[in-house]
Parts: sequence; structure tokens; C-alpha cells
Amino acid sequence: MALDCGGRTLDLSRPRVMGILNVTPDSFSDGGRSATLDAALRHAERMLADGAAIIDVGGESTRPGASPVSTDEELARVCPVVERLVSELGALVSVDTSTPEVMQETARLGAGMINDVRALRREGALEAAARSGLPVCLMHMRGEPDTMQQDTAYAQSIEDEVSDFLAERITVCEAAGIERSRLLLDPGFGFGKSLQDNLRLYHRMAQLHEFTLPLLIGTSRKSMIGNALGRAVEDRLAGNLALTALAVREGARLLRVHDVAPTVDAVDMTWAVLQEGTIR
Repeated sequence: MALDCGGRTLDLSRPRVMGILNVTPDSFSDGGRSATLDAALRHAERMLADGAAIIDVGGESTRPGASPVSTDEELARVCPVVERLVSELGALVSVDTSTPEVMQETARLGAGMINDVRALRREGALEAAARSGLPVCLMHMRGEPDTMQQDTAYAQSIEDEVSDFLAERITVCEAAGIERSRLLLDPGFGFGKSLQDNLRLYHRMAQLHEFTLPLLIGTSRKSMIGNALGRAVEDRLAGNLALTALAVREGARLLRVHDVAPTVDAVDMTWAVLQEGTIR
């Protein structure tokens, strides 16, 4: 299993780690720490050295309650970082964006993937992603970040809600000329979901393999860990390592995290055990 990321290959025959690089002043977990270009590059270099296979650059916070930023502001935050990551570090870069102009410009600068929490529902995003030729990760989210936690009641089970939503978005993408082989799926943990929704969805993650597409899982430092364990943002690593091992066991292929080095160890250790099981 491999993805063509703008001429570079991302090998997903085994689970890989995606390092989070927030270039926003208001990220829920590390707001402002990588908001300058030099700081962002240093952070990315550390994550690559720690074993990240891909760096996910985001210039618009999607934490609960976050408001959108202007297109010009997002371009100004993201584009210089993407350009330097590609040209100086040779990094494989994903761009965490819903904005068509950002998709287009970062693809031109060498980005290898689009990671959209809105699943290409923003006006013009579907067309921009199709033109880019890049792989796209489609995530489930109901509503917008500033309102998504105000209504977390679903008429059907959370796993069926997520599956139905992703099935519809896959169909729309294919109709727009985005080949199925370019798609990844993200259940959207923490986006418009209660703690019980998140736990149930995690427990039933295998249902999403019906699509036979790679799964990207992002739970790093999220409130589902804090609510389950009573831990502050800075104390959620152990909880996320447990979720990482469970996700690998359930077939996830990309783990999107802040803490790359310990996550790589957790992924590799879990994978070693699972591979031993297949040998025997």
C-alpha cells in the first residue's frame, strides 16, 4: 500500500507517524510555539529526526470554538513554511487546510498531501484538490469548529453516521475526478463528538475498513483523553500512546501526533508484536 504524493512515495504497507506542525498563534495544545518560520523549521527538523514520515502543516486552528482566518493570512502563515520544508529539509509535507487557494499554492510549492477537516466541502475546495493531483484525507466533522461541540446528538450510531458521511464524500470526490486511490479517511475524533461517541467510534474503528482506504487517526492531546483520564493537555501523552497502540492493532496507517519520538516507539513495538503473530 503506497501513496503517490506529488511524485514522492509514502509507503503505507505498515503504520507511519505524521508530525503536527501548527503555524498558528491559537492552537489548543501548542499555540504560538511554531508560529515563526525559524521555530517551525527547527520543530519540523526534530520531528523528522525522531522518525516522522510526513509533516502536517496547519495555518488555521480547528480547535473547538476556533474562528476561521482569512485566506491571505493562512497563505502567509503556511506557504513560506511549506516551501522551506521541501527545499531545505526534503520533507514530505501534508497541508492541513480547507482553503482552495492554500491547496493550490502549496501544491505548487511541493506539498505532497491535502488534509482537510471539512472533507472538501468549502466552496472551490473540491475543484482545487482535483487539480492538485495530490492525495486527500477526508475527515468527518459535523458543523464548523466554532460550533461543532454545541450539538453532539446523532440520530443513528456514531459509527454509522461517520461511515455514511465518508461514503458520500468518497462518491463526490470520485465524481469530481479525484481517483479513489488518492483518498485517505479520518473518523474525526473530537470533532462534533461526545466522549462516549469518541470511545464507541474507537472501539468500532474496524467498520471503516469497508472502504479499503488508509485510515488516518488523530487523537493527540485531545479532550477525549483529558475527559477520560482527568488529565490536562500537557499530561495526555500516555493516554495517546495507548490509543496509538489500539489504532495500529485496528489497522490505522497514519498516526497524526505532536509527540513524534515516543509515538514512533509505540507504533514500532505494536507492529513488531502484530507481525510476530502473522509469522506464527
